[in-house]
Amino acid sequence: GLGDVYKRQENTWSPMPIRTLDDVDPRGKRVLVRSDLNVPLTDGAVGDDFRIRSAIPTIRALRDAGAKVAVCSHLGRPKGRDESLSLAPVARKMAEIAGFPVTHIGDLAGPVAASAIADADPGDVLLLENTRFEPGETKNDPTLATKLGSMVDLFVLDAFGTAHRAHASTVGVIEHVAGAVAGPLLVAEVDALGTLLGDPPRPFRVILGGAKVSDKLAVIESLLPIVDGMLIGGGMCFTALAAKGYGVGDSLLEEEMVETMRVLMAGEHGHKILLPTDVVVADRFAADAAHKVVPVTEIPDGWMGLDIGPASVQAFVKSIDGPGSVFWNGPMGVFEWEAFRAGTAGVAAALADTEGFTVIGGGDSVAAIRLLGREDQISHVSSGGGAGLELLEGKEL
Repeated sequence: GLGDVYKRQENTWSPMPIRTLDDVDPRGKRVLVRSDLNVPLTDGAVGDDFRIRSAIPTIRALRDAGAKVAVCSHLGRPKGRDESLSLAPVARKMAEIAGFPVTHIGDLAGPVAASAIADADPGDVLLLENTRFEPGETKNDPTLATKLGSMVDLFVLDAFGTAHRAHASTVGVIEHVAGAVAGPLLVAEVDALGTLLGDPPRPFRVILGGAKVSDKLAVIESLLPIVDGMLIGGGMCFTALAAKGYGVGDSLLEEEMVETMRVLMAGEHGHKILLPTDVVVADRFAADAAHKVVPVTEIPDGWMGLDIGPASVQAFVKSIDGPGSVFWNGPMGVFEWEAFRAGTAGVAAALADTEGFTVIGGGDSVAAIRLLGREDQISHVSSGGGAGLELLEGKEL
């Protein structure tokens, strides 16, 4: 796990040695790659292919090196075998994007999978079936882990998005295989987030959005002492605004978090928190709702805030402009609807334009930067989601 890579020492994170693909020769070896291919499916087709695209470079490198490559991943949360969550559509999409054949195997660790791997030629790529079709996966069952390890010569953990879960295909298998290394995608994630936790370029700013303070409270408490500025938007800003004594109308509000935010903002590092000064409010939660921009001190009763306003966007953009480093997790509003997209789009564009070291984590933030077509202008776009947040919270993964 990542606890072996970064250890917290007096509130800093220090790099430790980790074995990578550079330390092994995969030529001719049977290699099991644990990727994160947990992508959305719509009517049996892949919706967002970001995680597939992220996984391909590692698979391609092993294939080009002459390895026999078997890939495994979970998809969704099936209770036993569920063909609607088969990885067959993922195999088709991967082959389409990568330009090399990917054979779907409808088995994970049984005789069909073992035989397919044994019979593979160097350069072949097999995608095994959904790891969570096996009940022993989430229990880190040693029997399943033994079967997985016995089929291959080398294991590559490249799934940062599930590195915080002790499952048979992420942790257990390592005990039962001759060699195990971290894949390039995992290493890139650890390097990027480790930079923020260890010695980030200053000033270090964090932008947090999304629905709830409770989802991000541990991150706020962990990062607030070490950042130079923390910008809070999205639905969670209304709990913070309520903590300042403002009325928030029908906006999303976590009553039980109001006092917590009041204490944080009144504390030693509370001055680092920047909240919106204006918001886009709507008369109902709908894409075509009537909407207008109002100061945060004048949110009308019966209206709800669904985005940060233009003055707030300008202030946030000014705050993150220039050198240093920025971490962004969570949209500024309901960006899926055009009327409430400007806040998220403005922050995304500012991150793409800034000179500093930039990291984006979280599915919605990644979707937003991709919607704008500017992910190539971000230093690191994380596929980690919850794993990244847990690492930033100070947890060992």
